[in-house]
Amino acid sequence: MIDGRGRLAPSWKAHIGDYLERDDMQALADFLRTRKGAGVQVFPPAAEILAAFDATPFEDVRVVILGQDPYPGAGQAHGLCFSVRPGVSVPRSLLNVYKEIQRDLGIRPPDHGCLLPWARRGVLLLNSVLTVEAGCAGSHQRKGWEGFTDHVVDVLNREREGLVFMLWGAYAQAKGKVIDGSRHRVLRATHPSPLSAHRGFLGCGHFSAANRYLVSRGGTAQDWSLPPCPETAIA
Repeated sequence: MIDGRGRLAPSWKAHIGDYLERDDMQALADFLRTRKGAGVQVFPPAAEILAAFDATPFEDVRVVILGQDPYPGAGQAHGLCFSVRPGVSVPRSLLNVYKEIQRDLGIRPPDHGCLLPWARRGVLLLNSVLTVEAGCAGSHQRKGWEGFTDHVVDVLNREREGLVFMLWGAYAQAKGKVIDGSRHRVLRATHPSPLSAHRGFLGCGHFSAANRYLVSRGGTAQDWSLPPCPETAIA
């Protein structure tokens, strides 16, 4: 099984569980076991590979943010895109996300980079590739994860309605080509990386745009604030 215990949140298992039984996913599981057996550090820890699904049940998803792959530094990745554990320095891309939220909504940035509160409020923080080797960004690309997460996006697109998809950068935008813009709100901008944030991410207004859309459909605005996040928030 992919996470070492076959654990997938029940609400998601009903919609995507069969995909994990495919031959290519079993090959991915074999690859992960082989790499770990060779003494290679793989992040995040096995029990957190599917953490995005644990934190945000299928029926609770309101917003989807697509990332690329986990942070490759020790202690950083915990299964949510753009997020790091409490006590870990906030990555520069996430600092730019905080800057845009402050500019857009007036919400002051927190002193940590743990986005678990967002996930628990309905923001699916989904990386395209769910594992990485220590110190080697992109090392598990084209091993099978992309097909799985493409399937997740496709299922959300087909089986849900009125979601907000935030696609930052060319990679996320390519992954989001299947999304039906007549059923969902699709927001596109450059990636918040320091290399590109000034070319369209900063000033994009995605957070207020998401809230306007959610309210226009009779829902409530998304709470983008982040309270203090103690170590015990990651369990």
